[in-house]
Amino acid sequence: MRVFYISFLMLLSTVSIGAQTLDECRRLAREHYPEIRQYNLVTRTEQFNVSNAAKAWIPQVVLSGQATYQSAVPAYPEALKNMMQANGVDMSGTGMNKDQYRIAVDVTQNIWDGGQSKASRAMAEAEAAEQRSRADVSLYDLQSRVDGLYFGILLLDERMEQTKAMIEVLGSNLNRMRTYHENGVALQSDVDVMEAELLTAQQQLGQVESSLTSYRRMLEIFIGRSLISDKLERPVMPIIQDYTSTRPEFALLDAQENRLTAQRRAINSSVMPRFGAFAQGYYGYPGLDIFKDMTSTEWTLNGIVGVRMLWNMSAFYTKNNNLEKISIAQQQLAVQREILQFNTRMLTTQDDGEIARLRKAVENDARIVELRRSVRMAAESQLKNGVIDATDLLRKITDETTAALNRNMHEIELLQAIYKLKHTLNE
Repeated sequence: MRVFYISFLMLLSTVSIGAQTLDECRRLAREHYPEIRQYNLVTRTEQFNVSNAAKAWIPQVVLSGQATYQSAVPAYPEALKNMMQANGVDMSGTGMNKDQYRIAVDVTQNIWDGGQSKASRAMAEAEAAEQRSRADVSLYDLQSRVDGLYFGILLLDERMEQTKAMIEVLGSNLNRMRTYHENGVALQSDVDVMEAELLTAQQQLGQVESSLTSYRRMLEIFIGRSLISDKLERPVMPIIQDYTSTRPEFALLDAQENRLTAQRRAINSSVMPRFGAFAQGYYGYPGLDIFKDMTSTEWTLNGIVGVRMLWNMSAFYTKNNNLEKISIAQQQLAVQREILQFNTRMLTTQDDGEIARLRKAVENDARIVELRRSVRMAAESQLKNGVIDATDLLRKITDETTAALNRNMHEIELLQAIYKLKHTLNE
């Protein structure tokens, strides 16, 4: 019992991974397509950029060291030296050394950056959203290619089946024609015509099989695995209720608009003053007490704290031009949106017209096939009685086969047209 259960589960797993349905092929193609890896990369990049923007509020620490030799240093004025010497103070050689040394630590804390860090965070998020939208557009186009291959295989399958059916009918009538020829009812030319038509049909079957193999191999490349069944499952007839398009191109335009808005905020923040607190501590010579250092060369600890304002006035030079560039880019996006809306309406109208045409054709196909079959069967009796020749019978067989093929092809084409409309609407 346990072995049976395990075998059953293995069978289910095997069936579940088979790319036999359109939805399954879409899913596998999406997972296999290299573009899907962009999502993870974009997310990681966004996290790093946002983290960097947030770190602008962390105290900035700089460690530095320097050694210098100066051509001139502070010294006591001669009048002061003379006065001090007159009072018995030895002033010979008094003054700072020209070689000076320092090891310092500078700490800066941002108090207000004019909105720069917030703008940087918004830019990082907007750029990541735009990249994800571009990946969505690429995957959206991928779905269309997969659908085309899938329905192409279905159409070729139907053509192959109808060709096989035609070969079977032609083979049966060829045997019958040979019998008629042996009995003196038909001419050898009638047998030859029937045999030539059969060979032509077999040749067409080989061409269809070759095209079908190519289509299946291309679909296997997209989904990343072999098709486990000889036939793909025909999708169910969908129902479209909402004609509002949600194509990813619209989301991409929205993302680009958000990025431009973030850029505008960054430009406005670039002309704002910055306020920050700072502290500096250093060990070296000379220190902050200049007079002491003029009489001593000992290294000392020194410190400075304060508040600083920085205002980059040069940012005003290009602010207006940069804002105008943003406005022009936004206008371009508006034009692109109108073009996309126009093209979507055109495609929707075109798809609707094609669906209406195919629905009408499907309604008449069943009756046409029935009539063509009746005519063909009557022609076979007429041939037996010598009323018509083999050429007339072949014409009737071809008409019946074409009618049956058209019926099945129209059904698949109708499905394809509806799914094409669904793709246009991204439903």
